[in-house]
Amino acid sequence: MRYINLINTYLIRGQSKNRVRGMTLIELLIVVAIIGTLGGIAVPTYQSRVDEGKVSTAIADIKLIEAWVTRFYAERGRPPDTLAETGLPAKLDPWGRPYSYTRLAGLTKAQQDAACRWDKNEKPLNADFDLFSVGKDGASMPKITLGPSFDDVIRANGGAYVGLACEY
Repeated sequence: MRYINLINTYLIRGQSKNRVRGMTLIELLIVVAIIGTLGGIAVPTYQSRVDEGKVSTAIADIKLIEAWVTRFYAERGRPPDTLAETGLPAKLDPWGRPYSYTRLAGLTKAQQDAACRWDKNEKPLNADFDLFSVGKDGASMPKITLGPSFDDVIRANGGAYVGLACEY
């Protein structure tokens, strides 16, 4: 097949063999609208999958940190004052922020009330220590049912629950 014949097979020809007709403006606008619609559907779906992956990573990290803190507690009889005291290398959450840790065991009731996080029933999430990621927005509140805390990845019920605060 000659090169000229190849071009003729890919182009739409008009009435004359010498005249080659291109796409009209309407056809181009329809193609752009279709691509825009597909992009409008695909981008949010992709972004939600990326966010789910980051939450899963944060859950795995919190379980790992919890294991280090529990091991420290078993060896020394008290939870660490900071995460650095456990010997675990400094970890950042998937959004690039450090994990938040608060020691609660050994504090007085008033100190625990000031330091701990609360669920919807006004009960502390944990009795031993609080460990969480502030999530995508980087904001958090002591009560997890308030808006800034919805995207936090939390540890609750002494480690029985690790996941999003909005699902707890």
